[in-house]
Amino acid sequence: MSILSLQAVRKEYRNVVAVDDVSFEVPEGSLFGLLGPNGAGKTSLIRIITTITMADSGQVLFNGELLNRKHIELIGYLPEERGLYRKMKVGEHLLYLAQLKGLSFADAKSRIKTLMERFEIVDWWNKKIEELSKGMQQKIQFIATIVHGPKLIILDEPFSGLDPINTNLMKDVIFELNNNGTSVIFSTHRMEQVEEICEHIILINNGKNVLEGTVSDIKDKYKEGIFRIEFEGALPEDLNNHFAVVSDTDHEVLIKAEAGMSPNDLLRVLLDRGFLIHGFQEVRPSLNEVFIRTVNSLGHE
Repeated sequence: MSILSLQAVRKEYRNVVAVDDVSFEVPEGSLFGLLGPNGAGKTSLIRIITTITMADSGQVLFNGELLNRKHIELIGYLPEERGLYRKMKVGEHLLYLAQLKGLSFADAKSRIKTLMERFEIVDWWNKKIEELSKGMQQKIQFIATIVHGPKLIILDEPFSGLDPINTNLMKDVIFELNNNGTSVIFSTHRMEQVEEICEHIILINNGKNVLEGTVSDIKDKYKEGIFRIEFEGALPEDLNNHFAVVSDTDHEVLIKAEAGMSPNDLLRVLLDRGFLIHGFQEVRPSLNEVFIRTVNSLGHE
């Protein structure tokens, strides 16, 4: 079951194609990464999903229904840009935004105070937004994003301006929401955060879907048969005659196996040559390496 389904979605701005027949599914209850270089079309897709703009063609389904205005109360969106009224006080601002999402005053106030306690910012209720740092404002925007209990939250660079402690606090809340059934679309340029948080990803480039799948499957697809081996003693002098040695240190070597050689075959050959092995692991590329390799292969400018 998908919480969100995009089917051949297309969007043009003054003859510039921002989204070019993009299709993908966001599984219900998933942590989903929406990735791409600057200008790839991510923001245009997010604006379509949040009904800020409409697609020129194609369909967007939310819980199996054609996306429409009634679904907005079921979506929470944290934009990369600050969208707070600087002269308003924190408490009244959050109350205003929560009521726009359909909460009663009493329910909004109760939920906001609970979240402010969680983020250790209860004392900020009467502070003006303009008095807060960038990181503090990000906390307020995040609370506004989740206070109404959306089924889907879209987070665009959610950790911008946050120190490591508050980043971890926000991550904990994101994981809790997800564990309770909330679906999350996560957009960022920080690939290490994607690897830590996301289960599924889609990579958009020049408005097109160029890579999609689970993080694990994609990393497996791009691995190159390189193994990290921790050993004791000296390397056999003729090791290069049998394998491509990518790099080596006193007690660790990276070896590229021959095409078609299984890990067991490689390990057997090494043991037969007298290697005393303490560690043996296949090296999979980082998501950052996959991202760069994929985009460069498509000639991203």
